[in-house]
Amino acid sequence: MKILKGKVALITGGASGIGKETALLFAKEGAEVALADIDKQGGQAVMETIREQGGRSIFIHCNVTSAEDCQRAVHLTVESFGRLDILFNNAGIIRRADVIGTSEEEWDRVMDVNVKSIFLMSKFAIPLMVAAGGGSIINTGSGWGLKGGGRAVAYCASKGAVVNLTRAMAIDHGHQNIRVNCICPGDTDTPMLRNEASQLGQAEADFLREAASRPLGRYAQPIEIARAVLYLASDAASYVTGTALVVDGGGLA
Repeated sequence: MKILKGKVALITGGASGIGKETALLFAKEGAEVALADIDKQGGQAVMETIREQGGRSIFIHCNVTSAEDCQRAVHLTVESFGRLDILFNNAGIIRRADVIGTSEEEWDRVMDVNVKSIFLMSKFAIPLMVAAGGGSIINTGSGWGLKGGGRAVAYCASKGAVVNLTRAMAIDHGHQNIRVNCICPGDTDTPMLRNEASQLGQAEADFLREAASRPLGRYAQPIEIARAVLYLASDAASYVTGTALVVDGGGLA
């Protein structure tokens, strides 16, 4: 039996990487999926793939740092599918620099995309989840939200905020039957990971070799993170809330 049958999910950053694989997996497991992303071409391609495979999906062009866009994305999801059960706040960016090398504009941009977007999407989604009888919110954190990392101050600060925002939301909304959890991936083979090498002025092969330096001896594939998100979204995690689930091949160990 498809474990998300009858559920409606809204995924930010759904055009590529972890968001894309999660959208495809959710649809495979029976969910109707709304994709919100600033990347029109990528988002529409994921939507079409889901539809070609017999699923129901819409794409919403959305700047997740805009309150107007976030509210519109939530409302279009409910207008299209009648309800909202799952919100995966996955949109994110990284800037690799220390405090001296990070501009104020870069700091604000990272915090807006990685943290403010979760606040905005959740602000508009939660009342509609309450109306549907509850729901599950999953936020994308990082291993660097639980420990520090070099030359990534804005990113580390933003992901630390995501982890504690998750806990606070879980406390506030548990009585409304809304579970709020955080996924903390290690290095994962996404366009963002490969962009880090460029930002650091490092050869991509060398950077990826370092990323694989963990007990399992490799970095993750997006589908491996998507499976963990599926668990948190599903009834299999019905008593799990306020947690930061680390999926990093043993990197933090």
